[in-house]
Amino acid sequence: QVLRGHVGLVVPDLEGVKQRLTALTESGKLEGTAFTCSADNGYVSATCPWGNKYRVYQAGDFGGMNLGIPYVEFDVPPSTAAGIGQFYMEVMKAPYTLTQDINGGVAHVKVGRDQALVFRETAAPLPDYDGHHIAIYVANFSGPHKFLCEHGLITQESDQHQYRFEDIVHPETGKVLFKIEHEVRSLFHPMYGREMVNRNPSQNLRSYSRGSDVLVGV
Repeated sequence: QVLRGHVGLVVPDLEGVKQRLTALTESGKLEGTAFTCSADNGYVSATCPWGNKYRVYQAGDFGGMNLGIPYVEFDVPPSTAAGIGQFYMEVMKAPYTLTQDINGGVAHVKVGRDQALVFRETAAPLPDYDGHHIAIYVANFSGPHKFLCEHGLITQESDQHQYRFEDIVHPETGKVLFKIEHEVRSLFHPMYGREMVNRNPSQNLRSYSRGSDVLVGV
């Protein structure tokens, strides 16, 4: 599955990421795949072997985040960003801002502390949706469910703490603007607030430091 857009990542050591990606490129192990990487203005661009795109930033560029995902950006059709923003504000109760670039509208939907979903309009052809999804936790679990249910948009009633939907629609006209599955979870979901453990990539046999296997992020 390939995201139609890219994922933003924040790491505490961008230079270390550059060194590891350079070593991976020089090894030739991923030749014949979609893997690429390059240093751009203030971040590192990388494409995984399957075609998913990432932009990696140094900690400090996105508030107090030291390690994490500050945003996921989706490429969306022309004249849809404003309606998508309205959907999140009115249905999901998530505030948004709308800006313009040379290609059209850009909706920034705030979904957490220093985190956003970004919907950027493009005139380029978009690939068909292949089923990839995002998981979100919401404080108001029943409110969005009521709207989605009334408009026939619920695709799965998982249990009392989770449901799914795919279509982002204009809240007034009902027109489908974009498709991305949302796995919506309540704050009572058993996986809410679980600790995430990341491997410290600087650990290796030559410079192994006992007790430093976990990369701690804020």
